[in-house]
Amino acid sequence: MMSNEVVQDWTDSTVLLKYGEHKDVRYKVYRDGAKLLQEITNPDDTPIRTLELPPGLVMEKQSYEVLLRYVLLDVLAGGAKA
Repeated sequence: MMSNEVVQDWTDSTVLLKYGEHKDVRYKVYRDGAKLLQEITNPDDTPIRTLELPPGLVMEKQSYEVLLRYVLLDVLAGGAKA
């Protein structure tokens, strides 16, 4: 993993889901070769999901957090495997 380039280091976030529900998560964004990845975990580092982001999709912190909400809603609704 030494070859990974960190775009955004581990960040703690409380994500508003729906109906007043919140989920605490941690995430980081990094490059692994040509891939741009967002790794999402629980606060205890239990993996939730690693997403491959489209090429060139380097965003600001606020945009990554909006993406987190949609991913978590999908995971909690029984979407693709976590």
